[in-house]
Amino acid sequence: MAEDSKVKDMSLAEFGRKELDIAEVEMPGLMNTREEFGPKKPLKGVRVMGSLHMTVQTAVLIETLHELGADIRWCSCNIFSTQDHAAAAVVAKKTAKVFAWKGETLEEYWWCTLQALTWPDGSGPQMIVDDGGDATLLIHEGVKREKEFAATGAIPDPASTDNEEFKCVLSIIRDTIKADPKKWHKVAEQCVGVSEETTTGVHRLYEMEKSGTLLFPAINVNDSCTKSKFDNLYGCRHSLPDSIMRATDVMIAGKVAVICGFGDVGKGCAMAMKAAGARTIVTEIDPICALQACMEGYEVNTLDNIVEFGDIFITTTGNKGIIMFDHMKRMKNNAIVGNIGHFDNEIDMAGLFKGAGVVRQNIKPQVDRFVKADGKGIIMLAEGRLCNLGCATGHPSFVMSCSFTNQAMAQLEIWANCGAQKTGKFEKKVYILPKVLDEKVARLHLSHCGAKLTTLSKEQADYIGVPVEGPYKPEQYRY
Repeated sequence: MAEDSKVKDMSLAEFGRKELDIAEVEMPGLMNTREEFGPKKPLKGVRVMGSLHMTVQTAVLIETLHELGADIRWCSCNIFSTQDHAAAAVVAKKTAKVFAWKGETLEEYWWCTLQALTWPDGSGPQMIVDDGGDATLLIHEGVKREKEFAATGAIPDPASTDNEEFKCVLSIIRDTIKADPKKWHKVAEQCVGVSEETTTGVHRLYEMEKSGTLLFPAINVNDSCTKSKFDNLYGCRHSLPDSIMRATDVMIAGKVAVICGFGDVGKGCAMAMKAAGARTIVTEIDPICALQACMEGYEVNTLDNIVEFGDIFITTTGNKGIIMFDHMKRMKNNAIVGNIGHFDNEIDMAGLFKGAGVVRQNIKPQVDRFVKADGKGIIMLAEGRLCNLGCATGHPSFVMSCSFTNQAMAQLEIWANCGAQKTGKFEKKVYILPKVLDEKVARLHLSHCGAKLTTLSKEQADYIGVPVEGPYKPEQYRY
C-alpha cells in the first residue's frame, strides 16, 4: 500500500519555504524553465519519481517539475542528506509526496525508495530522476529476481549477501514477490526513461547497456558540461571546506590535506584545501589526472607513503576500498577522514567498526571520533558517506541550478520522445544531452553573474564552421 508522505517534522515547513524563496533567486535556470515551459504543462499528469538528495535546491527542482505538470513522488538518495525543513515545505505545498528524513536507517531508506516508486493505485513511475542509481537498481534487480522466481520458484534470500544495503534490497523484493510476483515487470514496462545525476549511477547504466540488461532509455546528466564541470568541480570547492569546518571547527591553514582522486570532484576539493592554506597532496591512478595535479603545483604521492603525515583525508574517487582500516591505524591523532564520492564504500567503515580495541565516541550528529587501541583517535565525517551533505548543506543553489536545469531538460526530452509520442529517437541505451542544450543551460545563468557575451560575426562563424548562435564546440570537445 502506497503511503501519502513521511517526513520528520511538518512544523519546519515555514522555515523551509523561506529558504526555498531565497534559493529560487539563485537558481535562474530552473526559474526560466518554469517560465518557458510551465504554461503548456508538457508533463501534465506524468508520474515522475525522484531519488535525489532532499535538499532546498532539490525542492526547487521538484517544484519546477510540478510546474511543468508532473505528478511527483520523491525520496532521498542518502540516509544523511535530507534537509528536513525542505522536505516539510514541499509536502506542505502539496507539490510532491516525499519520503525522506535526515538520519534514516538503511531499512528506512529502502522503504522510502519503495514508497516513492509506488503510486496509490499500485502503478509505478513513467520517468525517474535518479542520483546514484538506487531507484534504477531496485527495478532492475526486482525484474531479475522475478524472472528467477518464475523459472525456479527461488525467493530472494537476504542472508545470501554480506552487504547490508543489498540485504534490504533483497528483503523488499522477497516481500513484493509474495504480494505480486510481477510487480517489478509492471514497473519496468511503465517506465519510459531515467535521467541520472552522478558519476557512479552513470557507470552502472553503461554497465547495464553493455550487458544488454538496461530496461529503458537513460540520459546521462552527469556528463553534461554544465553539470560535471560546475557541480562536481565548483560545488565541491564550496561545500567540502564548509563541511569540514561545520563538523570540526578546525583551522585548515597549515594542515596537510590528502585528496584521493583528481577528477572533477577531486580538482574542486584540492583547490579548496589549497586556497584555505593547506599543504595539499593528491593520490591518483590515472597518469593524465596525476600530470594535471603536478602542473597545478600539487604533490602527487601514494596514500601508503604519506598516511602518517596527513591531517585531513578526503576520498573523491567513486571507487571502493580507498582508505582501509590499516591506513586509519597509521594516522596521527585526530586526523579528519571524510568522503565526497557518491557511495559509502570508499572508506572501510566495516573494518573500522570491527577493529580490535576501537571505541566510538559520538561528538554530534554525523561526527564521530574513533579511538584506536593505541589511544589515538580519528574524526570520521558522516560515517564515510557524503560529508558535504551529512555535515553541511551540500552544494549552493547557483551551481545546483546548472545541474538541475539539465535534469529538467532531460525529463522533457525523454517524455517528448518516449512518452507523449514514440519517435524512436531513444533505444534502451545511455544518451547525453546535445551540446545546444548544454550551452542553453550555461546561457541562462550568465546574466546572474553580470556576464556579457561577445557575438560572432557571420564571417567569423563561417571561418570556424559554426552557427552564429552556436553550438560553438564539437561534441567531443573537452572543456
